[in-house]
Amino acid sequence: MPVVRAVVVSPRLPGLLEPAAWQALGDHPVIALPGASGTAEALRAAGRRVEDVEDTAAALARPDAVVLLTDGADELPGVEVIAAAPEPPGARLLDVVRVMDRLRSPGGCPWDAEQTHASLRGYLLEEAHEAYDAIVDDDPVAMREELGDVLLQVVFHARVAAEAEPGRRFDVDAVAGDLVDKLVRRHPHVFGDAGPRDVAEVEAGWDEIKQQEKQRRSPTEGVSRSQPAASWGAALVRRAGRAGLPTPGAAELAVDSPEALGEQLLGVVTAAQARGWDVEDALREAVRRYAGELDAEAAERATS
Repeated sequence: MPVVRAVVVSPRLPGLLEPAAWQALGDHPVIALPGASGTAEALRAAGRRVEDVEDTAAALARPDAVVLLTDGADELPGVEVIAAAPEPPGARLLDVVRVMDRLRSPGGCPWDAEQTHASLRGYLLEEAHEAYDAIVDDDPVAMREELGDVLLQVVFHARVAAEAEPGRRFDVDAVAGDLVDKLVRRHPHVFGDAGPRDVAEVEAGWDEIKQQEKQRRSPTEGVSRSQPAASWGAALVRRAGRAGLPTPGAAELAVDSPEALGEQLLGVVTAAQARGWDVEDALREAVRRYAGELDAEAAERATS
C-alpha cells in the first residue's frame, strides 16, 4: 500500500498536531487532500515539504510510500489512521464565523451583505423569544435549533461591527474576549482567592463587582426598558430591594400557587379588555413612574 498511514487533521484548526501525529509523519513524503490544505500550509511554513493531491484515488495511486493528510471525510481501507489531535469543545464555532464571513464578503449573499445593526435588531428579539419558548416547552430539539439562531444573531452583529468605521469597530473575538474577562472577574471564588461561597454570597458578590465596574448611580441603569413591563418592573423591584431603596407596596395575593396567580392575572387582562384598557401599557406606565421615583431617590441619597 503506497499510503503507509493517514493523519486526520482538523480543517478548523490547521497545524494542530499532537506528538504522535508528528512522529507519524516520519521521513516519508507528505501529501495532502483538499480538506487538509490548512495543515499542509502550516507544515510548509515550518519547512516541511507537502504535496497537494486532488482526491483519495490520486493519493492511493502513488507509487511511493507516503503519509496522507486528510480531514477524515473519505474511507481509507487497510490504511493505518492516526488522529492529529482532538478538537477542543467549541471548535465548530469557528465554522459559524467562517460561514458568516463568506455570507458578508463580496460574492456572498446580497441580503446578508446589506444588513445593519438596526435592521437586525428585531430578529434578535424574535430569536430570543423563540429560544425562551423552547426552554419553557422543555424541547431539547427546538432548544438546540433556537439557541443556534440566537448565536447567529451574535455572530452577525459582530461581523457587521467589524466593518464599521474606526471608533465603532469591534469583532467577534473582542466580544468573546470581553465576555471571558467579565466571567473571570465576576467569579473570584472560582478564578481568584475569594474562597468558597454559597449561592446568596455569589449573587451578592456579583452585584458588588458589577456596581464597581459600572459605577451606576441608580438601580434603573442597565435595566432594559424594551422588555415586557412585568419583567421590567420585577427587575427594578429586585434591584431596589438590594440597594435599600423603596419598593411599591405589595398587593395581597388571595392565591396559593403560581398557576392560580396566572389565572387571576388572566382574569385581570379579560376585565381590562372589556373596558378597552391595555394591561401592558398600563403596567408599563406604572413601572415608568416607579423608575423615575427610584432615580430621584438615588440622586437624593448621592447628594445627602
